[in-house]
Amino acid sequence: MEIKASMVKELREMTGAGVMACKNALVETDGDFDKAIELLRKKGEATAVKKASRIAAEGTVLAVVKEDKTAAIVEVNSETDFVAKNDKFRTFVAGVAEQILASNANNVEALLEEAWNGDASKTVKEELVSQIAVIGENMSIRRFEKITTDGVVVPYIHGGGRIGVLVEAATGNTSDEVKEALKNIAMQIAALNPKYTSRDEISAEELDKLREITVDSALNDTFTLPMPILKGLLEKAVNDKVWNDEDIAIYGEKKDNMKYLPNFLSKEAKASLAELALADKAAIVDNKIFTGLVDGRVAKQLKEICLLDQVYVKAEDGKQTVAAYVAEVAKAMGSDLKIKGFVRFETGEGLEKKEEDFAAEVAKQMGN
Repeated sequence: MEIKASMVKELREMTGAGVMACKNALVETDGDFDKAIELLRKKGEATAVKKASRIAAEGTVLAVVKEDKTAAIVEVNSETDFVAKNDKFRTFVAGVAEQILASNANNVEALLEEAWNGDASKTVKEELVSQIAVIGENMSIRRFEKITTDGVVVPYIHGGGRIGVLVEAATGNTSDEVKEALKNIAMQIAALNPKYTSRDEISAEELDKLREITVDSALNDTFTLPMPILKGLLEKAVNDKVWNDEDIAIYGEKKDNMKYLPNFLSKEAKASLAELALADKAAIVDNKIFTGLVDGRVAKQLKEICLLDQVYVKAEDGKQTVAAYVAEVAKAMGSDLKIKGFVRFETGEGLEKKEEDFAAEVAKQMGN
């Protein structure tokens, strides 16, 4: 498969990895972005993998709640941000949200076939087509979710519709204080984008994959390995003449100051050290010190992707978790309070925006 510059650029924006690292990862995975991201993570190259892989489409997200028990969140896309801010567009989106609240549809296709907000003369799809004609820009109802609960559900919209969140809680208390606490949690979800509510939602397969990536990432970043393991690899690189004479001489000069050694070694020396670590993977993985390092890194990642494990953004001590905050609110209110789940939509998440080359378009129109 031909790896285009635009693909390399996109992967670089998604991961924060270097240009050549992105190109090599795409070549090795035959252009598969998901596999390329995983490969970069294993090599420790991806510094900022984004859960929203191709965010570019315009539009808005709206979340609405009826009587604290029924809620809907919907994303409607448009071609431009200008239209997304248009009053007609936003009125249509509000109508779609109301449609979902009253609907039994469980997917967009079924929703489009329903009568538009009780008007038997036209379907939702026909109203959408009508709005496209009026507004003059292509639009689509991309996705939605609906929550019906015995507890309470609270909405939150960030950035004028860029991000929408619904938080569902099991509780018999629907006071303003409880809703305010849930709104705080919704703001946290909007800002930090957790993947799960709790660790219980993570499958054994996903945990195994996370651990595998963490192990390979650690082996590729050899100078973060426990010192006994690192020294063993360094001695092998020197004694087995894996390194060239210059790098061996540098090691001999700088080995008493291990912290700065990587700054003086060649890229080839550091790459070969990682290869040695990967070749000795089985033995290193069995090392209890290495196991402890991996366990710590996995635990840190779980705290980032699991809502209840995250540090509450408004914690006065900078340490209180969301779970502890929820327990604190429940105690203060004298009632049970448990976060059952959440939905988070970000406008354009996972979509690829059409890139316009203005100069090329002008040249084309001029016949050049």
